[in-house]
Amino acid sequence: MSEHHLILGETVDFITGKTIKDTHDERYRQKIARFLVEKKGYLKTDINPRQELRISIDGNVAVIRIDFAVRVEEKTFMVIRYGPGSLVTRERPSVAAARLLEPYQIPITVVTNGEDAEILDTISGKVIAHGFDAIPSKEEGIELVRNKQFHGIPAKQAEKEMRILYTFDIVGSCECGL
Repeated sequence: MSEHHLILGETVDFITGKTIKDTHDERYRQKIARFLVEKKGYLKTDINPRQELRISIDGNVAVIRIDFAVRVEEKTFMVIRYGPGSLVTRERPSVAAARLLEPYQIPITVVTNGEDAEILDTISGKVIAHGFDAIPSKEEGIELVRNKQFHGIPAKQAEKEMRILYTFDIVGSCECGL
């Protein structure tokens, strides 16, 4: 893989405590992680950074990274995907990832460029709120999980979601992986 991101050195991941490459994008990810813990009330153990989703399309296998998978009450209820630039271009592949990561559709999908955020209902794919303050708090997540029925998607739909994710994140992306 070629790397075109400026490596600024190393930093310590806020959630895991591991040493990772310091890039401009990683600085935004760390800002998001701190926001979730310090402002939204999550424990570091509620947040799984760099969650991997393996997909296979027509014999091509790819690993997609989910920046943050957030769990409460033993259920992943929210995924957050970061990427610089336009949020609208990240909506559809992020919803696809939220429909595939678990055996059930993860109800909340968040896309962010580190400065703004859109909160989407994964089932409908519709934007339901804007801005970092609209990201559900831990308490709101617990309430959602307790009052929500979690359902998977049919195999045919899962294949379509994999194609969407593969097209946006693998075919249409840079090769940097950062």
